[in-house]
Amino acid sequence: MFNDFFNVVKLRFNGTADDEPAPLFKCPRCQNTSPLNRYEELHRVCPNCNYHGRLSATERIAITVDKDSFQELDADMISCDPINFPDYTEKQEELRESTGLKDAVITGTAYIRGIKTVIGVMDSRYMMASMGSVVGEKITRAFEYANENNLPVIMFTASGGARMQEGIVSLMQMAKTSGAIKLHNDAGGLYITVLTDPTTGGVTASFASLGDIIIAEPKILIGFAGRRVIESTMKQRLPEDFQLAEFMQEKGFVDMIVERKKLRSTLANLLSIHGYSEKEV
Repeated sequence: MFNDFFNVVKLRFNGTADDEPAPLFKCPRCQNTSPLNRYEELHRVCPNCNYHGRLSATERIAITVDKDSFQELDADMISCDPINFPDYTEKQEELRESTGLKDAVITGTAYIRGIKTVIGVMDSRYMMASMGSVVGEKITRAFEYANENNLPVIMFTASGGARMQEGIVSLMQMAKTSGAIKLHNDAGGLYITVLTDPTTGGVTASFASLGDIIIAEPKILIGFAGRRVIESTMKQRLPEDFQLAEFMQEKGFVDMIVERKKLRSTLANLLSIHGYSEKEV
């Protein structure tokens, strides 16, 4: 009898007695829930508050560049263990196996609506996309390749900052990537940065902030140190939207906030406006 009653209740609330509840996504920004399949259909954008969630590097490339146009650069480069940090080598091996990545950034060439560009995409699945020697070297080489071939550069950033497991070597990548960008700029090349969630630490303090045009996705976290560290240092309460993309745009740090569904066309338009075309490259 109780089983029959339970099945009637399930039927009333779920549609059929045997249906499994649809998986839900809980937004880390607005805390509202929505159907997971809807969130995925929107390329991981919250349908309630428009928060833009994290994509893997391969997912980002797939929705940004022309189909089958991406050609990876420096695909086999891997990090060593410059300061003999405990378990660092083993951790790297585990991450390579679980993510399919060699390190936290993928660089290469691709076409965006017929316009060739150099593109780099950070992947937060790999040590929170922290910047170590390989990340810095691959980004530097990407700018050098762009210089040699008169190409623009687009970098998608997402990082927890410099990688502590490589010590001073990781901090040196800030100057190294900044120097490569300076040479690219001196040669008249266009550099566009697209900040995604989160972009923090040494990456914010170097190549993420040096774009000729800085774009951010809506409601993402951008900063150097964390809120609690800054509040304890300043001894005052910060605004609730502090370090969100909209706050950064208001203060002049970000030039544009662009929704994910419009990003591909926006990038193509910016490349075209600055004189890049398929014929010229």
